[in-house]
Amino acid sequence: MARIHAVAPHEAGPLIKAAYRYTERQYGEVPEPFAVLANHRKLFLVSAGHEMGAQKASTVLPPNVRDIAVYRVAWTVGCSWCVDFGTMLQRLEGLDIDRLQHIGEYETSELYSDDERAAIAYADAMTETPTAATDDQVADLERRFGRDGVVELTYQIGLENMRARMNSALGIHGQGFNSGDACRVPWATEEEARKP
Repeated sequence: MARIHAVAPHEAGPLIKAAYRYTERQYGEVPEPFAVLANHRKLFLVSAGHEMGAQKASTVLPPNVRDIAVYRVAWTVGCSWCVDFGTMLQRLEGLDIDRLQHIGEYETSELYSDDERAAIAYADAMTETPTAATDDQVADLERRFGRDGVVELTYQIGLENMRARMNSALGIHGQGFNSGDACRVPWATEEEARKP
């Protein structure tokens, strides 16, 4: 259970309720980070718009490259929610999720392409504190993906660092999205307990 109460639909205003309905249709369940962020209405709305905008704008990189770099950040930071949700997104993209079990051996595993290895190494460098990205890495990525591809990759890795660190700090854990049978957000259990 998260360290901060997830806002239940009966506690939410009309905009947040509408957002809950949208995400429930999209993913089968309201993502718990979304419900925790709803405690701060303005940041919730900014975040929802930002996430949708970033998703729609990120079309330069092949999904396998972008998604594996983002997954690596979640795995490195140790955000079980992000790993769970990211695995589901890769599954829905039609990507091979079995190889995610071998993300720790990406440098030598035949399951990863050279482009994916370069993106994962960059994700590692960006996730270190302080960051350790190098001129050579960026130049290599620019040759592979173009300038807009490097910017997109950098943006997505940075965004996932923010998500993963925020979710980890707030105690938000895997929700079961990867299994296709998402766990209910906390209020669902509370509402069922209140029923006669």
